[in-house]
Amino acid sequence: MAKQAGIIKLKGTIGDIAFYKSADGHMARFKGGVDGKRIATDPAFQRTRENGAEFGRAGKGGKLLRNSMQVMMQQAKDPKVVSRLTTQLLAIIKTDATSMRGERNLTDGELGFLNGFEFNANSPLSTTLVTPFSVRYDRATGAVGLTLEAYNPKVQIAAPTGATHYKLSCGVSELDFEAQTSLFKTVTTGILPYQNAEVAATNLEVNITAGSTWSVVQALSIEFYQEVNGTMYSLQNGAYNAMAVVQVAQSA
Repeated sequence: MAKQAGIIKLKGTIGDIAFYKSADGHMARFKGGVDGKRIATDPAFQRTRENGAEFGRAGKGGKLLRNSMQVMMQQAKDPKVVSRLTTQLLAIIKTDATSMRGERNLTDGELGFLNGFEFNANSPLSTTLVTPFSVRYDRATGAVGLTLEAYNPKVQIAAPTGATHYKLSCGVSELDFEAQTSLFKTVTTGILPYQNAEVAATNLEVNITAGSTWSVVQALSIEFYQEVNGTMYSLQNGAYNAMAVVQVAQSA
């Protein structure tokens, strides 16, 4: 594929060349590919069908996770989060050591590899919030927690220029990848001043389904605000907000 140059940007098809707009700009490429019916039936494309089935599961799994955490994620994401998450989940599917090729899935894969995934690659949580924290999950009781050690915001939070306040949020999703069903709980610190003063150790706790057999994914996010005449405004439309997966529990 190639980028379109010049003043006039085309969309559509001319001859064997397709013109389109993507996140990388206005692009052009030759049309081509094998007929869909042949891919679906020809034994020569068995591997292609297997790969397609697993890619589809990764896409559905990513959509399930994104939809479940939409309340948090809409404030902290980059334009390529969908493709990045799908790629990560596809790699997890390939760790399934029990299912046949083409039938591998997230439930039997090593879902723990999702831990550390950044929803906004342009503002990683790992470099934005350097305050030590610990996580915990008791599947029997459904108690999920995150504890941040005492910290100084000015020293241990890399806030963008103009930030006067911030908010930490912890969200937990229960995910049934097979049934495409999810449950979500979240808790926040509320909006706090970004100042040079120690904040005491902070506990963020939620209770999900006791004895749940579903996979559990916990995420932590930080949002930045600017106070103007007593009103809080999201800073830079959330471009500097960060969010990452901090704990994963495989389905029981």
